[in-house]
Amino acid sequence: MPFRIGYRTLKTAIGVGVAVAIAQMLNLDFYGSAAILALLCISTTKRDSVKASWYRIAACLIGLVVSSIVFSLIGYAPWALAVVLLLFIPIAVMWKVEEGIVTSAVIILHMYTAQEVTLSLIINELLLIMIGVGVALIMNAYMPSSERKLRHYHKEIEAHFKKIFFELAVYLRYGESDWDGKEIYETDELLKAGQNEALVNIHNHFLRYEDRYYYYFKMREKQFELLERLMPYISSIDQTYEQNVVLAGFLEELGAAISPANQVPYFLEKLEDIKKGFQKTNLPKTREEFEIRASLFYIMNELSEYLHIKDRLWNELDKKKL
Repeated sequence: MPFRIGYRTLKTAIGVGVAVAIAQMLNLDFYGSAAILALLCISTTKRDSVKASWYRIAACLIGLVVSSIVFSLIGYAPWALAVVLLLFIPIAVMWKVEEGIVTSAVIILHMYTAQEVTLSLIINELLLIMIGVGVALIMNAYMPSSERKLRHYHKEIEAHFKKIFFELAVYLRYGESDWDGKEIYETDELLKAGQNEALVNIHNHFLRYEDRYYYYFKMREKQFELLERLMPYISSIDQTYEQNVVLAGFLEELGAAISPANQVPYFLEKLEDIKKGFQKTNLPKTREEFEIRASLFYIMNELSEYLHIKDRLWNELDKKKL
């Protein structure tokens, strides 16, 4: 694996250095702890960074209060430190800030090492917390845009869908295909990656809880699940009939038209016309022809649902103004 310095690594390194520099400049005791706080509060998204900062601030304040009271009452001995943790940890869990327990242990050990509770020590610890958390929040104020990655996943998914539709049409038209099906696995991976990136994009905005890309990837995921259900039915058709060719042409046109644009009404109407045309043809003469005709009707019903999935997405996006 090649050596690489990522954006978050660079940001963390700079943040840690700045936090220590500020703490040293203010002549604070235990100035290295500001680096630990900054390191733990720099997260992958803005929203996660704020949560991590809140958990650690709250937990540190609880640890500061508990240790000050316990050490003042029963002194500074190893068993007194154990009593502090026995009280502190359940309180932190009760307040749902357990993520800050490890960080708070550092503050508690400062109190134990100092062997006294003074106003200057408490101010020192509060400043360490403010510097560490403050620097982390500043470093996380800017996050690189996900737009380029999201557009890439969007483009690749649509290209894979087009390929899948084309290959399904080939099988329907000729009853065989030399397609290796690699786009199936790749599409599944692209959908997962796209949804993860869309979630990161959402969490980098404090007032955004929904995202157009995320809805898009969820829609394609549902459509992809439907296409996977169709494949066994299409692969079971190994005879060429007029109906196969008609439906293959529909699949080719539908695949070629894959895009963000809403062409659902047109394709639903065309699919309905194909169904009506099938109903007007002569009844199957053999069991095999009957089974193929049944499979074709099932495929058409699933394709109708495929189109309705996108139609429902557009209606939902219009309501939410996304």
